[in-house]
Amino acid sequence: MKLPPLTYDDFQVGMKIRSQGITVTEAHIVQFAQLTGDYNPLHVDEEFARQTIFEGRVAHGLLTLSLATGLLAPLLAGTTIALLEVNAQFQKPVKIGDTIHVESEVIEKKESRKYNGGTVTFKQEVKNQRGETVATITIKVLIARGPATKNNVIKTQP
Repeated sequence: MKLPPLTYDDFQVGMKIRSQGITVTEAHIVQFAQLTGDYNPLHVDEEFARQTIFEGRVAHGLLTLSLATGLLAPLLAGTTIALLEVNAQFQKPVKIGDTIHVESEVIEKKESRKYNGGTVTFKQEVKNQRGETVATITIKVLIARGPATKNNVIKTQP
């Protein structure tokens, strides 16, 4: 396989990609809470969270989604034109100390002459260190054939 960044033409339906892992830390959760203003005690209050069905603090669902997106970002660095659509389902909690990775499959590809590339849709499974699926994500990205610059957009006549 070609080394990153990958362009629209590098992706084929059925192609599978496995990311490296990342261990979710307390710092991730605290910084995400600060960034978003989401201080739900389930994420930031250990005593409260210990009394819940999770028996301790868990990562925000959107933090898990963001980390999953970031794990695949190096593959598209410089070729992504836009993130178009995201759909996520969260099956299991992600706790401090869990290591997650993403297993992606290209499920659809559609050319766009206007953007000199096209859309690529990925089905992603976010898995923890035990191989359990913690989230399932479908993500559609507009990807260029080369570096994502203003030169990729083909000017059309009005």
